[in-house]
Amino acid sequence: MKTLSLCAAFLVFGTAAAFAQTAPDSLATPAVVAPKVVEGPSIQLEEEKFDFGNIKQGDVVEHTFTFTNNGSQPLVIKNVRTTCGCTATDYPKTAIQPGQTASLTARFNSAGKKGPQNKVITIDSNAVQGSAQVFIKTNILTTVN
Repeated sequence: MKTLSLCAAFLVFGTAAAFAQTAPDSLATPAVVAPKVVEGPSIQLEEEKFDFGNIKQGDVVEHTFTFTNNGSQPLVIKNVRTTCGCTATDYPKTAIQPGQTASLTARFNSAGKKGPQNKVITIDSNAVQGSAQVFIKTNILTTVN
């Protein structure tokens, strides 16, 4: 009889403990989180790096970086600087309003270049976090005649 009572007690407490457990984070329903709005103008890049892979010497390649003003005030891009004359950019000259998405296009001219290339593009703006940077890279293949 003692054994039966003891088994029943373990069953009751074991069942209660099992129901008290919470689901692991991987099984929990994800909460919907609103994007965080930063006080002042802010730039949030969708991507910071782009690799063109292998290209031929003389090719001109371009990539567009997209960004959003996730701040509470208009974002103004004051200047965009590149590390060499082989890289040109096109960017918005007007203010990007809060929540608005815009883009910066980087064009790389591989004429006279060979081998691995890494270029830094610095975006100077009124963003609260200061200047932002994006990076392009490629490997220039030379042809043997």
